[in-house]
Amino acid sequence: MRRSSAASLSGIMLETLTFPSPPLAPFPPEDPMSLVEGAPAPINPEVQAAAAKALDQLNEHTLKTVHWHFSDDTGSPFWLEKKAELNFDPLTDVKSFDDLKKFPHFEDEWLRGGPINRWVPKGHAGKPVYVFETGGTTGIPKSRMVIEDHWKDYELFSDTLPDEHFPKGSNWLMLGPSGPRRLRLAVEHLAQHRGGICFCIDLDPRWVVKLIKKGWMDHLEEYKKHCVDQAVTILTAGHDVKCMFATPKLLESLGEALEEKGTSLAEVGIKGIFSGGTEFTPQWTRFAVEEMLGGPPEEGGVFMTPTYGNTLMGLACSKPITATDGYKISYYAPQPRAVTEVVQFDDYNAKVGYGETGRVKLYTLTDEFFVPGFMERDEGEREQPFETYPWDGVSGVRPFHELASATTVGVY
Repeated sequence: MRRSSAASLSGIMLETLTFPSPPLAPFPPEDPMSLVEGAPAPINPEVQAAAAKALDQLNEHTLKTVHWHFSDDTGSPFWLEKKAELNFDPLTDVKSFDDLKKFPHFEDEWLRGGPINRWVPKGHAGKPVYVFETGGTTGIPKSRMVIEDHWKDYELFSDTLPDEHFPKGSNWLMLGPSGPRRLRLAVEHLAQHRGGICFCIDLDPRWVVKLIKKGWMDHLEEYKKHCVDQAVTILTAGHDVKCMFATPKLLESLGEALEEKGTSLAEVGIKGIFSGGTEFTPQWTRFAVEEMLGGPPEEGGVFMTPTYGNTLMGLACSKPITATDGYKISYYAPQPRAVTEVVQFDDYNAKVGYGETGRVKLYTLTDEFFVPGFMERDEGEREQPFETYPWDGVSGVRPFHELASATTVGVY
């Protein structure tokens, strides 16, 4: 099962985003691109109708969200103060999702430093508040306040998991970042929501980043082994763990560690895995399915699904991956709570065509947090809607090429 290249603590899972609703102009059958070899096939009428309905839902949801965040009685101090700086009135001039382009792009620097309370909507005053942080690899970590969004996102995600592979009542293993990160609490809630108990390991990505920057690769490998050893102990201690989350590289290392002990993920009882990170490529997926997991679920007994997300968005689901489709991974945001677009590199308000490459743009639209257009540090290809998710998706997610050299990929 081991690949020729040694696995290290790489494959960052930003986590976090992920379901129904979105934007989408119908793709006309007579579009000239439909006659070009290799061009996307026309979207069938049923999906077009579903996309139109989803867009209506998104427009309605957008209007409701904007009014909540910019009304004096319910809005957060941050957005009520920012309202005075705008050259339009969100309460009267935002009538659809497309009108969010009137806002300036959300700046991640706004999330660095405090006070964190400025982000808490007045409409939620008095409720217990969580704070989740990013890795903090470039200075002060970005912080996001959360009340129940992480619970809601993962309850929606739970509805997408097949019960035959993620049995209700099963215990879970969380093999990912701990500390002030949304992912740990979110996966634990997912397990509890499905009637199980979650076992978590200790993993500090900030320490991993320091090891990488210092070039202490021996220490890095020992820390990876320390994390994986914790997981092996849990899986072999009789806790009846059947489901798990892991980042791709840690999952690969776990598989190797179990193999060295003469066993495997399937043999220790794992039936369902969800994973995510920039290392989740078609090439890695092919390796994981065909070698590490012993084939598709009907052969190897283990089901795996990719996810894409971060602290701002939540969790985006993947279109089912198959060998016949070259293990292509296409992600779809949890509309209407979050929306992703793939936009032109020289015009962030203009989407690229289907199958074309652009930068990922994110919108978050919940009553806890409002992001009217944030430019992600990722790029990818725009994907067509389909029956399950009748809105745009994104595939081939990778670091944005203009920032790639400055991006620390390979945290875990």
